[in-house]
Amino acid sequence: MVAHGIENVLALRGDIPEGTVSPGDFTHADDLITFIQNNYDLNILAACYPEVHPESTGAVDDLKWLRHKVDCGADHLISQLFLDNEYFFSFLEKARIAGINVPIEAGIMPVTNKKQIERMVKMCGVELPKKFIRVLERYEDNDIALRDAGIAYAVDQITDLIAEGVDGIHLYTMNNPYIAHKIYDAVQNLVAAKANAC
Repeated sequence: MVAHGIENVLALRGDIPEGTVSPGDFTHADDLITFIQNNYDLNILAACYPEVHPESTGAVDDLKWLRHKVDCGADHLISQLFLDNEYFFSFLEKARIAGINVPIEAGIMPVTNKKQIERMVKMCGVELPKKFIRVLERYEDNDIALRDAGIAYAVDQITDLIAEGVDGIHLYTMNNPYIAHKIYDAVQNLVAAKANAC
């Protein structure tokens, strides 16, 4: 892989389709991380869940398994999306207390339509804060306004996260370059200021 210029890999178990069983050797992400760690010289990224993995029995258990992923070789973590930064800050504090000291990037998904967020709430157990619900209710019947409100909401989250010194931001744009450009335009000076301060 390194010979082909690949330096980083995001090791995910992925979502198992309902009613099926994992078909391969990598039942969980830690199995894949261990395999990569033992066979390749790559920077390994893995996922984490500020609001607890949907299959976990609770926050303590979730942190235990996250620490295990890091112990298996994960060098860097990217969080699942969240819509309330306080969940991320609380999770980050608990992760550090649990001895998880690798960089943790905040995963931000600009919500651009109602179906998208309903699907994510069902899949990931994301809590909808009152501020976000008000935005959704106000603009749910206007696709363009909801898209722009979702981008503005994400920019507000990112501004707060950068001000708090987050390790990085991972944007879930669902292959939509318009969203990526709009957010980049809105936060590029904040990112530059952070980089200059380091």
